[in-house]
This record gives sequence, structure tokens and C-alpha cells, in this order.
Amino acid sequence: MSNNLSLESTHYLHSLSEQLRGSNRLPAELYDKYQVRRGLRNPDGTGVMAGLTQVGSVMGYYMEDGEKVPAEGRLIYRGINVKDLIRGCVRENRYGFEEAAYLLLTGKLPDKTELAGFQAALEEMRPLPNMFTEDMILKAPSQDVMNKLARSVLTLYSYDNDPETMTLENQLRLSMQLIARTPMIVAHAYAAKRCYFDHGSLYLHRAQPGKGTAENFLAAARDNQQYTEEEARLLDLCLILHAEHGGGNNSTFTCRVISSSHTDIYSTIAAAIGSLKGPRHGGANIRCKQMVDFIADNVRDWKDDDEVAACLTRILLREGFDHSGLIYGMGHAIYTLSDPRAKMLKHFSRDLAEKKGMTDRLELIESVERLTPGVFSRVTGKKKVMCANVDLYSGFVYDMLNIPEELYTPLFATARMVGWCAHRLEEVFSNGRIIRPAYKAITPAASFVPLEDR
Repeated sequence: MSNNLSLESTHYLHSLSEQLRGSNRLPAELYDKYQVRRGLRNPDGTGVMAGLTQVGSVMGYYMEDGEKVPAEGRLIYRGINVKDLIRGCVRENRYGFEEAAYLLLTGKLPDKTELAGFQAALEEMRPLPNMFTEDMILKAPSQDVMNKLARSVLTLYSYDNDPETMTLENQLRLSMQLIARTPMIVAHAYAAKRCYFDHGSLYLHRAQPGKGTAENFLAAARDNQQYTEEEARLLDLCLILHAEHGGGNNSTFTCRVISSSHTDIYSTIAAAIGSLKGPRHGGANIRCKQMVDFIADNVRDWKDDDEVAACLTRILLREGFDHSGLIYGMGHAIYTLSDPRAKMLKHFSRDLAEKKGMTDRLELIESVERLTPGVFSRVTGKKKVMCANVDLYSGFVYDMLNIPEELYTPLFATARMVGWCAHRLEEVFSNGRIIRPAYKAITPAASFVPLEDR
């Protein structure tokens, strides 16, 4: 233990921790006894119904005679299949993240005039407040960009002349400002981290007029501000796919729970960022990339299925990678036969992979996707329908785009800011009740004993 504690305090904390172990364990059988749904999940793996939403939906199975039947995955934004949204933007040769944001916030696709007005408003809102980077990012840099993003979002409250008024117009303004500013905060936070902790040079770039979110992020995050059109289009695709994923994912549910108390948007979004940072949620994309690195380093012939399967077996048996026994990027709480986000990323990344000489790497990831279900069945003795999830391929895409690992999850947050804000608006202006579930207390009654008699 570090933090400059004395040896005496260090020993005390160790002793106290040992005392706490028992009081922080809950017998698993009591969850069944009191019919508590751990993780807000039913015994069949489906989520406990906690609310209603019009923002987005995730479909990966259907119920028949009380049983889950696997199905191809679908991701729906305001009733529109995200696959159709992306194909429309690709067909018309234009960026689509801002259009997806408009759709998720308002509930309708914009016409040309509405989209232009929305893009212009975001461009006006994109620059950070005067001296914000100097005072709030450079003077207190962080080794973790997600933590710096959360702190920066909280601090924006102090720069806002009306952070509390709960009218729809004001909350929409606040939402759009956060969507516009997040890429710049992330880029500047990374620049500070690289300078003060990695001993690199400091490059700070302002937002570029006439450019959208994907282009501005690449320009702000790179020393020379250079990027190709193909790179920006692929990043734009990633942002669209990560913008929303239903109301039940951990960070969005966090956002809705906190919004139901009618606290300010800055406090709400900072909490959602904290949720997304976790390796069981948004932080999984980094673990996927690192796991693939491990497999690449420990498999001599990437095209040998037996050798790749043997490495996956080691990982499942907790003998390789991080010894967690998890194959990151495989399986999902809802998707069964396929994750539409993973399918689209795999499809649209192939051309760039060929140009960058990374096709072999892509094929190795595809082997992980193809071989994992069989390896899982052999190692655990359980047959489970599973598919690759978006994290398995998003890390590969970011790697091709020369985006450092420290920015993988902050990029996720940049996109998901849209979904969080859309769900906040819906929660605040349609639900009307604070979210307050119940917990069953199982501690037996105890008597107070005077200090002298303990």
C-alpha cells in the first residue's frame, strides 16, 4: 500500500480490512430465498423490467413459451434500425454522428435545414470556456482520461450561468453543450496526461470550424492534426454505433437513476462517466485489445486454429492473460447470435485493414470469435450461444486509427454522451418519480454495548 502512509497506519488498514471481510459477504442462497434478482437480472438472464423508453432498444432474442430463443441482434434508435441509418449515410457519402444525435434527442430524422441548424449550434458550442483547459486540465492533470473527463464535466457547472433551471429548452442546451465539448475535453486531457506523466510534448488544438465530431476529435488528438477522410469516416461509424444502447446498460441506468432525483445534468453525467469507466462496462474495449495482443504474442501461427484454441483454453483456465478466466469481447447480456455493432465494424474496417497491412490481425480476431464458443463448451462443459460483442472489434479499429489505449473508453463516452442526454431528457420530463428500489436487510438484531464493556 502506498500514499505515503506510515507503517503503523498501513498495518492498521490491513487489520481492519481483515475484520471487514466477513461483514461484506452475503450468502448466495439468501438471494433465492428472498427472490432478489442479483444484478437486476432474472434467472433466465433477462433483465428485470425497470422502466419504459422511446429512445432506443436492443434485441438479441425473443421469448417463446417462457424460453429465450436466440435471434440475430438488432439495435434500434427511435424506431429506426441503426444498420439502415449507417447504410443511408454511407450511400450518401456523408458523416452521420450528428444526424444520429439529432434523432436520439428529438425522436425524428432531421431534414437538410434542421440538420444544418443542429450542426451549426454544436459548432458554436464546441469551444471550451475561456481558460478552462489551462485552469481545470493543465493545472491538475490526471493519469486517467476518464477521471479527468468526469471532473471536467462537474467543473463546467461553475462556468455555466444557468446550470439548474429544469425547463426543456435549458436542459436541451446543456445536453448539446456537453455533446459538443466532450471531444475537446478528452483530447486536451490526453495531451496533458501525455505531457506531465509520459514526459512527451504538449500539443493543444482548438476546434476546427466546418468540421464534425469525428474530424474534430482526430484533429485535436493528433500532434499534426492530420487525418484521412477514410479514417474520419470509420471513426464516425464507431461514434454512431456507440451513441445509444437502451436504458438498461449500467451507465445509462445510472444516468436515469440520478436524473430522477432532478439533480443538475453535470452531476448526472459525471456519474455516468464513472460507470462507463469500469472494465465490466466501457473499459472492456481496452481489455479486448490487450487480450488480442497476448494471443498474438503467444501464438506462432495465427492461422492455426488448434494453436489459437489452445491459447484461448489457457485464458479460460486462468492460466493466461489477466488470469480472470474471461475471454473479453465474447458474449453479451442481450445479444445471442450476433451483435450488429460488431458485424458492422468488422465489415467496414476491412478496407482500411488491407491498406494498413493489418488483415492478418483482423483474421486473428475473427478466429477468436469463431473458436471461442467451442473452447468454452469444452472447458466448462456448458453449451452457450454466444457472439462477439462490439468491444472485440472497436479496439482493433482504434488501433488501426493509431488511437492510444488511454482514449478507447473516453471515445466511447464521447459517443454515449448522446444517449445519456436523450435518456436524461426522457426521465426528467416524462417519468416524474424518483427511482427507489428496495433492499432486504438481513442483519440480525443486536444490542448496544457500552464502550467500557466491549
